[in-house]
Amino acid sequence: MVFKLSDRLTDFEEEVYLFIKDRGEVLTSNLPHRMMGAIPNLNNKGLIEVNKKRVTPWASKKRKYVRVTEDRPKL
Repeated sequence: MVFKLSDRLTDFEEEVYLFIKDRGEVLTSNLPHRMMGAIPNLNNKGLIEVNKKRVTPWASKKRKYVRVTEDRPKL
């Protein structure tokens, strides 16, 4: 059985997922403020992953990035 994204996501979650997918890896602070609420739901469904990494090699502080997972999402 094949599941489409629209079967598992609300319209807004699908909009956020496509926004992240189009841009590749996005700094969470660069996401529109209203889209940040959908990040935990997409992460729990296995569609995106949140990573922390340094912005520059000499910076000590790490920032959070969001990107679409390469493998198949959990069904």
